[in-house]
Amino acid sequence: MPLRVIAGQLRGKKLVTVPGLATRPTADRTRESIFNILGTAVRHAHVLDLFAGTGAFGIEALSRGADFALFIENGREAIGVLNRNIQSCRLADRARVVHWDAAGNLNGLADVDRKFHLVFMDPPYRAGMIAPVLRHLADSRCLEDQARIVVEHVAGEAVGELPPFLLKDHRRYGKTLVSFLTFVL
Repeated sequence: MPLRVIAGQLRGKKLVTVPGLATRPTADRTRESIFNILGTAVRHAHVLDLFAGTGAFGIEALSRGADFALFIENGREAIGVLNRNIQSCRLADRARVVHWDAAGNLNGLADVDRKFHLVFMDPPYRAGMIAPVLRHLADSRCLEDQARIVVEHVAGEAVGELPPFLLKDHRRYGKTLVSFLTFVL
């Protein structure tokens, strides 16, 4: 099944995926459910898409009215696909791609002149990256107060409250779990 944009100005647009098993694109139905929960929080948001892969989360947000998306990805092949998707969707003026390892730190955000309202985080499953990356996010000072963080993970990776993040909701989509957190200054 091809990966596509679910709604907004780019509705139905097919996205290129990374060949092989190096990335794991989120199923369209799961993405649609996540965006239905977020509702109007996407409009005019500055979005940070960590472990961006194909860029499906950030591109979906831009399609639904986000003002800007910053995509952080470490895989070279994924960056090529991500840039191709941004170009084919004609979003280059509202998007930026940074080649960076978010698991190590988020120092790559130091030169970004904006704060983010919405963060999508889809790290490799069972890699123990969720808590460290949340700490990096807090340390980076790149989040607006009340920013929303959406974390995709599996059952073995618990996402609880980790100040300054508050767990607001938790949903299951098959084997995939999605946790919704809020950043509180």
